[in-house]
Amino acid sequence: MNLSNLQPAPGSTKSDKRIGRGQGSGRGGTSTRGHKGQKSRSGYSRKIGFEGGQMPLQRVVPKSGFKNINRVEYKAINLDVLQQLADKKKVTTIDVAALINAGFMSKNEKVKILGGGTLSAKLDVKAHAFSKSAKEAIEKLEGTTEIL
Repeated sequence: MNLSNLQPAPGSTKSDKRIGRGQGSGRGGTSTRGHKGQKSRSGYSRKIGFEGGQMPLQRVVPKSGFKNINRVEYKAINLDVLQQLADKKKVTTIDVAALINAGFMSKNEKVKILGGGTLSAKLDVKAHAFSKSAKEAIEKLEGTTEIL
């Protein structure tokens, strides 16, 4: 390294174009905006999707589908996750608080227990919803399911 190849760290300096700083800079006058027109004025900002006055694509393409405003979103948790939690924490009752503490869900989510994986421990499970196969698997081992 010597004085001939020193340069600032990447990202530490602005671009070398200082626009609108007088005629001597070579970028004064219209300040690279050209002459007249909407884009040359101060305060101009183009709206998202603007196509120069042509009908924007998001207005040309028809709306489709259906968004159910009453949809309930659940955090899906499989039986094998419950088995891991029971083995690790040595618990027989699994509820929403236990799942939040274990980091499987946040406090604002609703949980649905799904039948993925295998369950070998007798558990008392409290959740917002259960799949049919999960409920059968828990009750087959003489555990209980409670819907919150």
